Amino acid sequence: MHLDEFEEEKNTVWNFSARGDWATHRPDYRGNFAPQVPRNVILNYSDEGDWVLDPMVGGGTTLIEARLLNRNAIGYDINQNAVGITSERIRFEAKGNSQQVVKLGNAQFLPEKDNSIELIVTHPPYANIVKYSDGKKPDDLSSISGIPKFLDALEIAIREMHRVLKPNHYCAILMGDTRKGRHYLPLSHFVLQRCLQSGFVLKEEIIKTQHNTTNGPRWTASAKNLKFYLIMHEHLFIFRKPMEGEDLSRIRYSTWKGVQIAQAAEVDEEWKGLLDWENKKQKRKSK
Repeated sequence: MHLDEFEEEKNTVWNFSARGDWATHRPDYRGNFAPQVPRNVILNYSDEGDWVLDPMVGGGTTLIEARLLNRNAIGYDINQNAVGITSERIRFEAKGNSQQVVKLGNAQFLPEKDNSIELIVTHPPYANIVKYSDGKKPDDLSSISGIPKFLDALEIAIREMHRVLKPNHYCAILMGDTRKGRHYLPLSHFVLQRCLQSGFVLKEEIIKTQHNTTNGPRWTASAKNLKFYLIMHEHLFIFRKPMEGEDLSRIRYSTWKGVQIAQAAEVDEEWKGLLDWENKKQKRKSK
C-alpha cells in the first residue's frame, strides 16, 4: 500500500489487507505492526513538534511515522539488533525539523522525566510467542514464558509509561491473544487490567484484523480438526493519563476503580441469588 492510498480510520475496527510500504517501512522484523497503526494514532492524538515515545521500538515503525509526520520521537529497545535496524531506517529526508533518536534501553527503567512525553505508541511482545533475544536476555519480556511473570514484568514498564506521560495525554498499546491447550488465552484482557491498575483510563479499544500471519497456514488444517478458530485480530488500547485531582465519576467504569465496583456488584448479585435459593429451599422443607 502506498502513502497516497492511506485514509484515516473512522471507527473501532481497523482492517489493513495490505500493510504500508512507504518510506523505509519493511515487513522483515517479525511482529512489527503495520505503519497504518502508529500513523492513525499519531495523527489523532498528537500535534507537530510533540514528543512521541516508543519504549519497545522493534523495527522502528513508530519512529519512521513520527519523522514523516514532523513529530519528535525517542525509541528504546533492549535488543541491539532492533536499535541498529531502527537507526538505519530513520535516516531519510523528510519535511519539518523534528528529530528522532533510538537507544539501547529497558522499558522498565525509562530515563525520561515525569510528565515529559505527549504520546506513547508501542507494541510489546506477546509473552514469549516470538523470542527476540533467543532467551539470552532475562530482562527481555519475550524471554518470559509464564503469563503471571510476564504480566508482572510488563506492568513495571506500564507504570514507567504512565510516569513519563503528560497528564491528559495518550498511550496506545497494541496487544494480541494466544492459545494454550487449544483454549483461548485472553492475554490482551490481562494487559488491559494491568494498565487500569497502573492509573490509566481506557479511552478506546480498537479491533485490528490480521492478514498473512506467519503461523496461519500451518494451523489452518489443525484448527478444523481440533475445533478452534484461528486468532486473526489484535486489540489496540488507547489509554489516557488523568489530570491530577480530575473528577472521574462520569467515566468511572473506564477506570480500575470502576472495574472493581462492577465486579463487586456481580459478586453481591451472585450471593443474593444463592441466599434467595437457599431461603426458597428452606420454605419448601418447612411446609
